[in-house]
Amino acid sequence: MSRNIVLFALGSRGDIQPCVALGRGLAARGASVRLLASGRYESMITDAGLDLFPMSADPSKILSSEEGQQLLAGGRNPVKLLVGFRRILGPLAERMFAEMLEGSRGADLILAPDAGWPGENLGEHYGVPSAELRYAPGHRTGAFPHPLLPQTRRLGSWGNRRTFDAIDMITWQFVRPFVNPFRTGQLGLDPLPFLGPMRRMREAGRPVLCAVSPAVVPRPRDWPANSHMTGFWFLDEPEYEPPADLADFLDAGRPPVYVGFGSMVPADPVSTYRLVRDGLKQAGVRGVFMGDPDNEETPSTDDLFVLKEAPHSWLFPRMAAVVHHGGAGTTAAGLRAGVPTVICPFFGDQPYWGERVSALKVGPAPIPFRKLTAPALAGAVRRVVHDPVLRARAEKIGERISGEKAIPQTCDLVEALLDTPARY
Repeated sequence: MSRNIVLFALGSRGDIQPCVALGRGLAARGASVRLLASGRYESMITDAGLDLFPMSADPSKILSSEEGQQLLAGGRNPVKLLVGFRRILGPLAERMFAEMLEGSRGADLILAPDAGWPGENLGEHYGVPSAELRYAPGHRTGAFPHPLLPQTRRLGSWGNRRTFDAIDMITWQFVRPFVNPFRTGQLGLDPLPFLGPMRRMREAGRPVLCAVSPAVVPRPRDWPANSHMTGFWFLDEPEYEPPADLADFLDAGRPPVYVGFGSMVPADPVSTYRLVRDGLKQAGVRGVFMGDPDNEETPSTDDLFVLKEAPHSWLFPRMAAVVHHGGAGTTAAGLRAGVPTVICPFFGDQPYWGERVSALKVGPAPIPFRKLTAPALAGAVRRVVHDPVLRARAEKIGERISGEKAIPQTCDLVEALLDTPARY
């Protein structure tokens, strides 16, 4: 396989790492792989032997802005989420579309997420096949509602399917003012109709690669053959060597509890640090907190190690439990590590992953971050650390996920797509 594959890795680290893992697998089979991603992640991408086309939008800066903080406070309301994204991305849209157009030049296959449907638009423009990437089960089904609407699960199979249609329609109405001018202007294509691209994509049987483990979300029986649940895509870093102070901390006592919220940027990091410090102290456990070790107001202590970064694949198996925001990638890493999980979601599909963790009985019900207190954190941590049944279930799920061959299976699917004619 010596063709050019373009992967859209739009978002923060949790969106980038799965694409890097898949890209590395495709490159090992002879493909030339280019990632469209924020330049912030250049070293991760180039160290994996992949090409980077840098996107100017920086997710971390966006989330730390005033508009980003409003987005994080939106919870699970999909309308607030989409309004927030439109407010943030609207001024950037023209530049981002131009970058996507240039970054996709020369592609033989485009793999892109559903956000704005860039794969559908650019694949049609360049006359090459495309496939949709998903990190949550977003293909229409009667088995459960859309991940952005988990509170509606009493609607039954008909109602569940309608939630996917509703989210697709609402999303399209928010992005249509940006996407259709891009199609008619830079791409020279007809505008997409009021019903948007999803109906056309379903009717065309456009492939969907859902990077989710069936051990966590059983594949719905009513999914069509073109919707593939591949398993999680993990980017392992076996060469990682921990700093001496971290290694010493881990060796100095019982396994600690990890707490970190990834690219979610709390409005007051110092208050978040104090909440975590006090909650873990009340729970009677040691902790590793993903924060800023250089900040004098958030220091490491004898029982709390403040860490800037470390690969989840190395760190999580050494923890007694993990507490995090519920991003798809972080959730997957915690589950594969076989340790109990506490999820404190901010927005988007994070509440969905919290509910999956609870349904699998590998952690308690999610605690929304805006409701998180030191006593609430202490109670959840005490439960997951001292419940042997919960830990045994976490270990079993971890074994199942570890046994999956997600990257090789996905590479097989991608190789088949390269030989599929483009039909738009």
